[in-house]
Amino acid sequence: GDSSSVRASPRLASGPVSEDMFHWQATIMGPSDSPFTGGLFLVNIHFPLDYPFKPAKVSFRTKVFHPNINSNSSICLDILKEQWSPALTISKVLLSICSLPTDPNPNDPLVPEIAHMYKTDWAKYEPTACET
Repeated sequence: GDSSSVRASPRLASGPVSEDMFHWQATIMGPSDSPFTGGLFLVNIHFPLDYPFKPAKVSFRTKVFHPNINSNSSICLDILKEQWSPALTISKVLLSICSLPTDPNPNDPLVPEIAHMYKTDWAKYEPTACET
């Protein structure tokens, strides 16, 4: 194995919680080109027993003001639902979650009012997102 082909994202750290291989925690750093710059986001990952045939359940432990993350910290992400494939690795999933803060999908929102603000009133969305 050529270890140089495996690169950790500088914005991401993840691993099992204690000895439980089915429960991971990841830490995502807020991207510098987003309202979340400087922020740290804790993410819980629970793998089902039939993983990888079923997607992991991923939720934010940190509050995020975002069109695709609701107040229960549930994430609306197609690859965690109907677009899931056993070929997807957890690192690919985490990279998708990493890009959520900078690349929301307001057309498939979990929180319509935030999506509306994102699309129509960026001047209000950005400082509100920064406060979280």
